[in-house]
Amino acid sequence: MPSPFDQSTYQVRLDWGVAGLRRLAPSDVIVVVDVLRFSSVVAEAVAEGAEVPLAGALEWSRNGAAVAAAAPAEATVLLGSLRNARAVAAAVQAEQERRQGRTSVAIIPAGELDEAGELRFAAEDLLGAGAIAAALTDRGIDHTAPDAAVAAEGFRALRRALRHLVGATGSARELAAGVAATERLTAAGLTPFAPVEAAALDAIDAVPVLREGRFVRHT
Repeated sequence: MPSPFDQSTYQVRLDWGVAGLRRLAPSDVIVVVDVLRFSSVVAEAVAEGAEVPLAGALEWSRNGAAVAAAAPAEATVLLGSLRNARAVAAAVQAEQERRQGRTSVAIIPAGELDEAGELRFAAEDLLGAGAIAAALTDRGIDHTAPDAAVAAEGFRALRRALRHLVGATGSARELAAGVAATERLTAAGLTPFAPVEAAALDAIDAVPVLREGRFVRHT
């Protein structure tokens, strides 16, 4: 029986983290949103022509990479953030045209895990998910679950303050104080973003897509 929380009656869905991904009805496209690290860093890498293995990303991202790893093999997995929101919407539309049918989309803000491993709400990921939901609506992919609609309208209301808001989050302050994952990220040859850079809306047009265990540029 369908769950009242699976959002299966909507084309564009939204829930949080690995548990949220599993709670939603199976979707054709899964968009993982981890603004301050995973999504932004990998998108920049593929924009420069690199390929990023998911297995390696799991060593420095326990949030976004874990969601991507939990995605069903039959789904198309994209990485989205504030930096590439419009490009993600264009990639989803391209997938829909390729499939020649209505394509369901699950937007999954990764959130953060606390010291006990419990999921913590992350404002930066909600803004990133909202930016993508809003961009999908602008393209006519607008049969949107309430969860995604709330995120989209929150983004629209706050888009002028993105850099301030992202920089003021607890996640940004934590990164500024230093976390061990930063060393693992740089050891992998990737460059972390400062919060102000991660909040730069539509700064790039590259969208990572997971293919055979590696993130490459969606074309």
